[in-house]
Amino acid sequence: MRWILLVFLGSCSYGILSTFVKSAYAGGFTVQEVTTSQILIGALMLWLVTLCLPGKKAVPLRSWGRLLAVGLPLGGTGIFYYNALQYVPASIGIILLFQFAWIGVLIEAIIERAWPKKEKLLALLFLGIGTVLAGGVLEEGIHSLHPLGIIYGLLSAITYTLFILFSGRVALEVETWKRSAIMATGSVILVLLVYTPAPLFSGALAHGLLIWVLLLGLFGIVIPTAFFNYGMPKIGVGLGSILGAAELPTAVFMSSFVLKEHVSLVPW
Repeated sequence: MRWILLVFLGSCSYGILSTFVKSAYAGGFTVQEVTTSQILIGALMLWLVTLCLPGKKAVPLRSWGRLLAVGLPLGGTGIFYYNALQYVPASIGIILLFQFAWIGVLIEAIIERAWPKKEKLLALLFLGIGTVLAGGVLEEGIHSLHPLGIIYGLLSAITYTLFILFSGRVALEVETWKRSAIMATGSVILVLLVYTPAPLFSGALAHGLLIWVLLLGLFGIVIPTAFFNYGMPKIGVGLGSILGAAELPTAVFMSSFVLKEHVSLVPW
């Protein structure tokens, strides 16, 4: 039960992100500045925790390479999802990201060569209905959809699924916090290759962005990465993908009570 709770809390942590991202955008900061700073700060936080904990067992070079590779889809999720939010409403962006739920169950079925149990299929059915209602699709319609937003959103779903899948399967012999820190380092490498280090030196951190990237690093990198690394090996990618749906109600709650956005009866 505790492994399920950890994955659930890690998913809720992701649901908080959209509130902080929208606040950072409202402050005039760019997607490049937000994404690059968040990934770097989050990785530094994880390494700080790792260095303060006991257990100095060396990580084999092969494990380093595999864990850095697992960090690539984590960084990709941030890049794709934050770009999607520039083109489509947040409600639609969340729905696109949430396609990882059925993608994860599908991948698990292929790997294990077994049809999902009826409990998982029923959960996916309720999840699909709830996602459409909570995302406000019935109220907002599809007139605001932008092709790039759809593409970025679906790519974020794929990369998020890959991270969930591999975080529970790769280099399990390495201590959890150290695994998390190395994965986050892989994310840093990808983001710096895509955006270059230039956004880090734009002066944004000294002009108000730092508080947002500290929150984004904590709730977008540290908590979910560590909690998924603890819980995913115990519960599997299928159940983990379904538990990931906790992000959506968390996002709705934060939008209503923190951003003071109107949330009608249907999404609730």
